[in-house]
Amino acid sequence: MIKRFACFFLFLLALGMPQQAVAETLTVFAAASLREALDDLAKRYEAGSGDRVVVSYAASSALARQIENGAPAGLFIAADLEWMDYLAARKLIRADSRINLLSNRLVMIAPVGGKINFELKPGLDLAGLLGRDRLVMADPDHVPAGKYGRAALESLGLWSGIAARVARVENVRACLLLVARGEAPLGIVYRTDAQAERGVRIVAEFAATSHRPIVYPAAVTTAARSPGAARLLQFLGAPPARTVWGKYGFLPP
Repeated sequence: MIKRFACFFLFLLALGMPQQAVAETLTVFAAASLREALDDLAKRYEAGSGDRVVVSYAASSALARQIENGAPAGLFIAADLEWMDYLAARKLIRADSRINLLSNRLVMIAPVGGKINFELKPGLDLAGLLGRDRLVMADPDHVPAGKYGRAALESLGLWSGIAARVARVENVRACLLLVARGEAPLGIVYRTDAQAERGVRIVAEFAATSHRPIVYPAAVTTAARSPGAARLLQFLGAPPARTVWGKYGFLPP
């Protein structure tokens, strides 16, 4: 523990961020798909800095609206550019702190014991594969994972045939859970979600060109009352943290 603390202290110095004498509690609002990786990095940051990191996970849309309504988040990490732009337009983030932190890929998943296999291509009878069941995905009207998923299916000409067969859920992790439990035969999630859940398998991966690039922007909010949020954001974007992100399957922006 002492060795780890010393290494982290040197890392902070290298970034020009000496450890603070007074510990802070840093509140982060983050897209649900970041949970395992960000929890890991938050623990590493706490161990070296002495600060406490509290992370609230949900759909980016829900978190952005909470910030708009006065929730005291110091740092916001979204799963698409639109909801960060939403807060920027309302002057609720510090524009000079904003960075594109990560990227991801979009996949179709099935329960690990399921027998469905197919190639994602135009003309696929996705409705037939579903039978009487539904395709589960995050809300395609508001939640980033759902919007990426809808765009990907539209690019293949498959959306109109299954739009009425979609079970909309509040975020990508709710989708992941339903498929893992066998309550839905197919779902659309990020590749990192599928990697984090042993109860699902990847049936197919959508082409990166089938939807807008998946970008996770991050920024300090105007509600942040201390420099702690900026230090944490700098830590999350530095090379040592990128190695950890990569371990969980995230890609550079």
